[in-house]
Amino acid sequence: MTLTRRWFGQACLGVATALVAAACGGGGGGDVVKVGSKDFTEQLIIGEMYALVLEENGLTVERKLNLGGTPVAQAAIESGEIDLYPEYTGTALLTVLKLPVSSDQQAVFDTVKQAYQEQFNLVWLDPSPMNNTQALAMTEEQADALSIRTISDFAAQASNLTLIGPPEFEVREDGLPGLQAAYGNFSVKEYKAVDAGLRYKGLVDGEADVAVAFGTDGEISAFNLVVLEDDKGLFPPYQVAPIVSQAALDANPAIAEALNQVSPLLNDEVMRQLNYEVSGNQREPADVAREFLVDAGLVAE
Repeated sequence: MTLTRRWFGQACLGVATALVAAACGGGGGGDVVKVGSKDFTEQLIIGEMYALVLEENGLTVERKLNLGGTPVAQAAIESGEIDLYPEYTGTALLTVLKLPVSSDQQAVFDTVKQAYQEQFNLVWLDPSPMNNTQALAMTEEQADALSIRTISDFAAQASNLTLIGPPEFEVREDGLPGLQAAYGNFSVKEYKAVDAGLRYKGLVDGEADVAVAFGTDGEISAFNLVVLEDDKGLFPPYQVAPIVSQAALDANPAIAEALNQVSPLLNDEVMRQLNYEVSGNQREPADVAREFLVDAGLVAE
């Protein structure tokens, strides 16, 4: 499936001007920029995008993608093993900084931006509009049949519904226990704990009524699923943004302008389609990333 310009719409306006401006900013001294990522599909795609755009702007890049989970990536950037990687605001708030949950998108970004600068000398560049937050999803048919559109609607009927998701969601504070605390201490008919890769198959095969999801999962678009509104604001925002060491920015000031061209293009629908190109259509993340950026006019063919 070809990634087409219709994905970008208004987001692509002005990209050409931004690219020229970034290119005119120079290569920043020729240092090697070490780009990392975590170890799942979305991170591999976005990490490759960052690497490609930096190379297009004259920087030499060393890829250190697929490092592992958040603790591994955080340790790598603190130690200088990598200079930058994509991170999520909610992950930074809860996992790294261990601060209280907040659903205020701007407040969360401002908090993590300031704390990372003060504690780690790391800089958050522009966040993307996409939000890879935790969510609950249903097939459109089931959501319509039961008139469920919000998590409150789900909670009201939970005793008759089967929820499917990874084992940890059943015990995490921001998982089922958090939902029960926020939405009225409901009980589900059954919680089916499965490998994360089997959630959507179980849902569309009718083995469950509701699935634990993440906002940018490719399967949401592929299966035309309904994402339930978190109407009580339990889940924090998970916007993605480049985090960069101050030392790398000082050595190569062009990094910021180059990467900030990518961020506004990544909304939920775009990221779902990109993810499904890899998870559903079995394409390589690097190929998907390059095709997207070529189509957006950020990388030459």
